[in-house]
Amino acid sequence: MNTLGRHILAEIYGCDGEILNNCAAIEKIMVESALEAGAEVREVAFHKFSPQGVSGVVVISESHLAIHTWPELGYAAVDVFTCGDTVNPWDACNYLTEKFKAGHMTATEVKRGVFDEPVKVANL
Repeated sequence: MNTLGRHILAEIYGCDGEILNNCAAIEKIMVESALEAGAEVREVAFHKFSPQGVSGVVVISESHLAIHTWPELGYAAVDVFTCGDTVNPWDACNYLTEKFKAGHMTATEVKRGVFDEPVKVANL
């Protein structure tokens, strides 16, 4: 079977709450994780919530990385969606787990755009 992309849904637990509540740090780590995976970063958008938490997205040529943090719980919900075969989304997830000083990560990979035949791209 052929697929258009891989989508990792990661649950990252036991993280450093100070890191998870620092918008600038989260943005930097997310961009670095995209680069670590071999992606080409296009745009970033992050928001710091009051009293705590950060949400953001890194738009990459190959799709996106997104995050929402709960610093008070030491938890981050992350998704990494990559298209093509040049970027490894697991590299990004493992990098995030390390930089958040996490206790552990659980993750599920979902194949996106599954086709029984090779994908033919229409000329638009």
